[in-house]
Amino acid sequence: MDRERAYCLAWAQVPGVGPVLLRRIQQTFGTLESAWVANPTSLQQVSGIGPKVLAAIQVTRGTIDPFAFLAQHQVQNPHFLTWIEPNYPRLLKEISDPPLVLYYRGDPTAAELQGRSPAVAVVGTRDPSDYGKRWTHRLCRTLSRNGFLVVSGMAEGIDTQAHRSCLEANQRTFAVLGTGVDVVYPPRNQGLYEQITQQGCLLSEYPAGTQPNRAHFPRRNRIIAGLCRATLVMEAPSRSGALITAYLANDYARDVYVLPGNLDNPRALGCLGLLSRGAQVILSEGHLLEMLGTIPALDPPHPPPGKPVNLSPQESQLLLTLQQLCQRQESASVSFDLLAQHWSESTGHLSSLLLQLELNGQVKQLPGMRYSLCNP
Repeated sequence: MDRERAYCLAWAQVPGVGPVLLRRIQQTFGTLESAWVANPTSLQQVSGIGPKVLAAIQVTRGTIDPFAFLAQHQVQNPHFLTWIEPNYPRLLKEISDPPLVLYYRGDPTAAELQGRSPAVAVVGTRDPSDYGKRWTHRLCRTLSRNGFLVVSGMAEGIDTQAHRSCLEANQRTFAVLGTGVDVVYPPRNQGLYEQITQQGCLLSEYPAGTQPNRAHFPRRNRIIAGLCRATLVMEAPSRSGALITAYLANDYARDVYVLPGNLDNPRALGCLGLLSRGAQVILSEGHLLEMLGTIPALDPPHPPPGKPVNLSPQESQLLLTLQQLCQRQESASVSFDLLAQHWSESTGHLSSLLLQLELNGQVKQLPGMRYSLCNP
C-alpha cells in the first residue's frame, strides 16, 4: 500500500487525471505502479486518455520520481490520505469526483472516516440573522450531543456558529477548507481554527500553503456534502453558496433539511426554494433527530468474523511496540506522543498506520490521543 500511495500521489499531479479516469487506469493495469511504467500505446487503450492527457502523463512521468516526490511532499504535508487507501473517508469515496488526495490536520477517528459516527453538514449564509444563529446553535448542540458529527466550512456566519456550538458542548467537529490546512481563512477565525485542530479535524484537497481562491470554495462544497449522510441549510439567500452544497447532497442521494424562514426575510429565500424542491423542513430539535433516525446505519467495513486480517510488516511491528509500551508503563493504553518517540518513521506515517489498525479492529483510540490494543 505504501508503494501504491506514492504512485497515487504522482498520478494526482497529472493534469486531466481525476478519480474516474484513475479508476479505469487501475482496473486496466492492476496497480497504479504498473500503469506508471506502461508504454504510451498501452495507456491509450484506456478510455479517457487521449493525446492531450497522454502528453501530460509523459511530461509528469519525466519530471516526477514517485518515491522522491512522496518524501518531499510529506515534509510540508505530513498528514494526508490518498483515494486508494482503505482509511480514505468511506462516504466521500462514493461520490463521482472525490479528491485524489485529502489533506488533514487534527485527529480523525476511524469511526468518523468510515461513517460509523454519522456526519451531518450544516451550512448557510455568511450574514445570518439572530434567528439563524440561535437555531444553528440549538441544532448543532443537540446533534453533537446525540452522536452526530457536525461538518461545515469554517466560513463566517452559519459555519462559524455551527463549529463553535459543537466545541462549546465539548464535542467534535470537522471543517472543510478552501485553502491548505495550514492557512487560516478568514483570519479572524484563528482561535476557532486552533480549537478544531485540537477537538476535531481540518480537511482540504489543497496542499499546504494554498491561499484563498474564489474558485476553491464551491469545489470544497462537494467534499462537505460527500462526507455527510445529510445536509442542513440553516439560512440562505437565493444565490447563496450553501445551496450548491444542498444541490450536491441531493445529487449524491443524501437527505437535505432546511430551517423554515420568513417570506419577508431575503436570507430565507434559498431555504424556501429548497422546500419547494422536496427538502424536509425542520420543526424542532426532536423532530430533526426523529428524521435523522430513519437514515439506515452503514454496515461496518471490517472483515467478517473469522476472516483473518493480513497485516503489513510495519503494522505488525507497531502492534508489538504498542504492546511492549503498555506492559512497560503498566497501563492499558499509551499516548500518541510516547508511541512517536519509539517509532522511526514520521508522525504522519504513524497516524496512518494507527488509523489502519483501528479500521482492522486491532487498536482502539481513546480520548486524549491514547491508544490501546483491542485484544491485549
